[in-house]
Amino acid sequence: MTDSVEKTQPIEPPAGGDRNVAVLFADIAGSTKLYEILGDAQAKVLIDEALAALRAITERYRGRVVKTIGDEVMCVFANAERGFLAATDMQNSVNALPVVTNTKRMIRVGFHAGPVIEENGDVFGDTVNVAARMAGLAKGMQIMTSGSTVETLPPALRDATRAIATVAVKGKADDMTVCEVLWQDSEDLTMAANSLGAGESSAELVLRHAGREIILGAGKTSAMLGRDPGSDLVISDAKASRHHARIEKRRDKFFISDQSTNGTYVIIAGEQEIVLRREEVTLRGSGSILFGRSRADPSGDSVEFAVRN
Repeated sequence: MTDSVEKTQPIEPPAGGDRNVAVLFADIAGSTKLYEILGDAQAKVLIDEALAALRAITERYRGRVVKTIGDEVMCVFANAERGFLAATDMQNSVNALPVVTNTKRMIRVGFHAGPVIEENGDVFGDTVNVAARMAGLAKGMQIMTSGSTVETLPPALRDATRAIATVAVKGKADDMTVCEVLWQDSEDLTMAANSLGAGESSAELVLRHAGREIILGAGKTSAMLGRDPGSDLVISDAKASRHHARIEKRRDKFFISDQSTNGTYVIIAGEQEIVLRREEVTLRGSGSILFGRSRADPSGDSVEFAVRN
């Protein structure tokens, strides 16, 4: 694979010389298998879609994609905090991409903060080497970083990591502590990522069911729908699963993802009925959500929704 150095953009960082930044590598895990299963054309479409999401998130956190290396991107951010939040947002975004032909896209991410040298838009130095080493240790759906990087993070982010090993790094006299970012286990990370994004969104989603009303927005960013008594909205329909569907806000949009056995039916006003089976869709306008049943079946339970901007 050949390297492709991106054109320099007037966004942070770096702007030349020696600077402390966070260097991040993210690549598509199992891309070779994607090509084998789906064929070259379809696999390339799916990989390009994931890479586009990584670039968009890099810009959101005012970073810069330095270059692409096949199915991998190398990015730089102004500090470890931005690198951390971009990494978690990358995982959440790729994890939410729809499954195609029973094939799920996953990425592995590694980052490290320290000084770099920039020349002709590319960055070099020990920090880059360590960041690449962190990415090499990650598996699909994992984020790895160094212990020294974790020490520079705010307490709330530091608490969402765990030290898992010490490894030898080429050029380093001492072994280095490797830490995993627990991006799937903390809603605080989602809130922190939203707060650092490009402006606070005022969009709200109103959910109504059986006399109850829930509003998702700045204060509450997700809701679980299902038969489980602990769900935000408890669905009584026999075809509903215990944890049937999850709705979450990402930036200024609301996504519903099906996690059920019988599927989730979404009716958006003025559009055809959408059937989700382990997939997700953006909620827009107003409409209804049904559980394991089409709107042609009048006996089904439903949740009404409306997006307010």
